[in-house]
Amino acid sequence: MKIERTGLILYVIKYDECVVFYKEVLNLNILFQNDDLTCFDFFGTYLMVEKEDRNEFLNSDIGAPENFCCLRMNVDNVNEFSEQLKAKGVVVNYQEHSWGTIAKFKDPNGNLIAFKDEKGFEKQIEEYKNNE
Repeated sequence: MKIERTGLILYVIKYDECVVFYKEVLNLNILFQNDDLTCFDFFGTYLMVEKEDRNEFLNSDIGAPENFCCLRMNVDNVNEFSEQLKAKGVVVNYQEHSWGTIAKFKDPNGNLIAFKDEKGFEKQIEEYKNNE
């Protein structure tokens, strides 16, 4: 099997708000778009934001709607990106840990997104390899 391309699909209720968020707040480029979906270039893969209004797909088996994933982007300066988001009115949870720095925030539909420091990520990979 040869995989040609990978991508992520986010099903959202607040479609128009999410398109604006990913385009204007995160500055992602649009690859294509129609009335019900927008496909963004997501740093070597794609992120498709798709309108979802079918309740059977919006509710989990455990009750209320849930988000079980996080879109994460590794960056060189988490604090700088965090401050840029705050300046645009986004609520950001900035955290520094021994394993690295992260900044968590949500899109208008409540999907979790995070920035992670690339150096910390590389360090985690290297430590794993050395302990293997």
